[in-house]
Amino acid sequence: MKRDKKDEEAGGNIYANLDKTSVIQETRAFNETPINIPKCRGVLTKLLYLRLQEESIGRAEATRAFFAITKLWQTKDVTIRCLIYLAIKELSTASDDVIIATQSLMKDMTGREDLYRARAIRALCKIIDAGMLQTIERYMKQAIVDRNGSVSSAALVSSNHMMRQSAEIVRRWANEVQEAVSSDNQMVQYHALGLLYKIRSNDRLAVNKLVQKFSKSGLRSPYAVCYLIRIATKLLEEDDQADSALFQFIDTCLRHKSEMVVYEAASAIVSLPNTTPKELAPAISVLQLFCSSPKPSVRFAAVRTLNKVASKHPQSVTSCNVDLEKLITDPNRSIATLAITTLLKTGAESSVERLMKQISGFVSEISDEFKIVVVEAIRSLIARYPRKHTVMMPFLTNMLRNDGGFDYKKAIVETVIAIVEENPDARVAGLAQLCEFIEDCEHPSLATRVLHLLGREAPKTPNPQSYIRFVYNRVILECTQVRAAAVTALAKFGAQVAELRPSIEVLLRRCLLDSDDEVRDRATFYLYMLQQSSQIINNFILDQLQVSPIGLEKSLGAYVEEKKFDKPFDMRVVPIAAQPITHTEKPKPKLADPEDLKPKAPKKPEHSERLGALPQLAQLGPLFHSSSNIPLNDSVSEYTVQMIKHTFTNHIVLQFDCRNTVEDQRLVEVAVVLEEQGDEPEWQITDRIDIDALPYGETRSAYLVLEYPDSGAVVGQFECSLKFKVKDVDPKTGEPESDDTYDDQYVLEEVDIGVSDSVQPLVRQHFNAGWEKLEGAAEIDQTFALSSVSTLEEAIKKVSELLGVAACERSDLVPEGKSNHQALLAGVFRGGHEVLVKAKAAIDPTDGTINMNIVIRSDDDGVADVLGSALN
Repeated sequence: MKRDKKDEEAGGNIYANLDKTSVIQETRAFNETPINIPKCRGVLTKLLYLRLQEESIGRAEATRAFFAITKLWQTKDVTIRCLIYLAIKELSTASDDVIIATQSLMKDMTGREDLYRARAIRALCKIIDAGMLQTIERYMKQAIVDRNGSVSSAALVSSNHMMRQSAEIVRRWANEVQEAVSSDNQMVQYHALGLLYKIRSNDRLAVNKLVQKFSKSGLRSPYAVCYLIRIATKLLEEDDQADSALFQFIDTCLRHKSEMVVYEAASAIVSLPNTTPKELAPAISVLQLFCSSPKPSVRFAAVRTLNKVASKHPQSVTSCNVDLEKLITDPNRSIATLAITTLLKTGAESSVERLMKQISGFVSEISDEFKIVVVEAIRSLIARYPRKHTVMMPFLTNMLRNDGGFDYKKAIVETVIAIVEENPDARVAGLAQLCEFIEDCEHPSLATRVLHLLGREAPKTPNPQSYIRFVYNRVILECTQVRAAAVTALAKFGAQVAELRPSIEVLLRRCLLDSDDEVRDRATFYLYMLQQSSQIINNFILDQLQVSPIGLEKSLGAYVEEKKFDKPFDMRVVPIAAQPITHTEKPKPKLADPEDLKPKAPKKPEHSERLGALPQLAQLGPLFHSSSNIPLNDSVSEYTVQMIKHTFTNHIVLQFDCRNTVEDQRLVEVAVVLEEQGDEPEWQITDRIDIDALPYGETRSAYLVLEYPDSGAVVGQFECSLKFKVKDVDPKTGEPESDDTYDDQYVLEEVDIGVSDSVQPLVRQHFNAGWEKLEGAAEIDQTFALSSVSTLEEAIKKVSELLGVAACERSDLVPEGKSNHQALLAGVFRGGHEVLVKAKAAIDPTDGTINMNIVIRSDDDGVADVLGSALN
């Protein structure tokens, strides 16, 4: 190792210039006799440093180094021995035959030296495989209940890691783990509770009992209490039991003597989805007290949590405004930023200007992470006070001009776009700001997003021609991706503003000489379309196809295979794409979350891919629509069943995801039985796929294929039950105790097939053009009163869910204080029949009931009648 004089003067890292080959050669010192302790200690440190820096070491080199390290076991130097354990763990994945160190580690594990025992346990569990785990099972049980806290904690943590490869063996240690939960050592208690929960996590009833038991017994470790609070919170989120004993336990923890536990309880309460303001009040009071804590970490945690609560329950946080005002001058800029953004969400309209002046003084001093928090607060504020866009727009403009990363710029751009879409008065100012931004934008994805908005919104402004220069500049100056988006935006100008169409055609002809084929193809396509009728322009430029790419590919493949080219390809057989994200969906919090750092689970296959892999279902054609998961029984039952409805052109497939939570049972020949209600059954089950075997803890799917009746009915109600045979098994091994079985049946909730299962939501950007197109087509006009809803938003939402349609042109947003509103709704019925709905709702001033007039148009008489019958 060579150390430069410059490094010595700078006091840099002495290991920065390590050479891997030299370090491997230095491991020969481990074979020397007598052992040179200082030299070996230095070589081991260098080797570990290389591994921690993710330096790649060949398998042969690592194996030689590993065997040389094992010869150091003869020394009694404590430092060397500790480094040996670390080296064994680090080299275990890169070396061969590491199992040779098992006996030495087992000797240290059962020895008298407590300093070695804990480290030996961690190293041994790192290198041992599932086959040899049973040989150390007895020692692990003893270590879990050991009097020494470090030994017990090491055994518990190692057992937690081994659950991934040998869960069944570790579950046999449940008695010892439960005994360790009663330990006086706080860290042992915490680790034991975590392992015990993981052992019982597949049994919901056992987890409930675990929380109930330890919530009453009183855990000494604040870490364990925090973990118990998280378990209880998870159960509450899954079961939605806000009034249960679990919530009372969390509420009791607000009076715990540990600040850590009190904050965890408060954070858990405010994170529950359906808490009322009354239930939030104790947690808000605790967080308000924390705002005046002398510890910066406690103040930061409190104000950050209040910031999140203010997004959902601003009125509940209003009582903390006085304390938050004091934090504006906090020396920690992160705390001050969160305090001001919280006040922006909860303060009155008159205080907006004062708060903005205060935050503009130090916004340049905070990190991008907290600048994003400021931007999100501004977005929510403008949603509450639309008239304040005149104050916020200049502030956002200045922030957009400053330096920052992609996430920071994206947050500002998305906020301005949301303001433009939701507030027509801010459209001109917002578009001007975005035009200035893309003139010097280094992120192609953001420039593309802005161009898409300009093409949709700029033609609606009083002076649309003023924006064309900014769009055409992108064709001249930018990369291929942005140039292609600019060509599309120009075409939308020409499609919406007839006076500008000749000029747009001139610009598009210039794009025919572009160096990229994507840009040339788009320009050629749009030039041809702009010369067609207004209906074709609307269909192919303004209202672009919302079909599933996978479904389109499969439909075209089937069309080519049939070789029936005398008929044109019918786009109506192509399934509609999933409904796009709308402006009403709020962005996720941008602050770093530890959950985001965890490895993500592999993405599940799409429904169409999963169903297409089954031979019985592959012949049904392209998938049209799939519903969300529908639970058919209580989630804490012995057998849980969830249903998904998959709609095809002439069939509907019911997918039943069944899970067995009984540890000593294996279900075989599992079948779902449907019995149609009514005197004259119309539905027929044409095919079925049952479950051969359903072991404990696994989820498998059964399928029923129903054909739509010839009568045209699309609605059906069925009684549903689960029939199966039970085979008793050994809970420890999972093996059947005998071949005997007995029949059993489990009654599920009723299964309903409704009109919405035959309709896929469709978002049309230009609803009126499609409405005029269906002039003279089948039309249903009905008027009725709604007594079960109290607001216009609820009425529109109920009709949308009943018919399976989606709101267009942001018509689901009802202006505040308005007593009548019209919603524009659209969807596609099975077979490709478009459905358009105008729903006019008004509040009766005499009794407060909501009267609604619904007009349905479709290109098929039968489809219009079916949707009309759903309203009766």
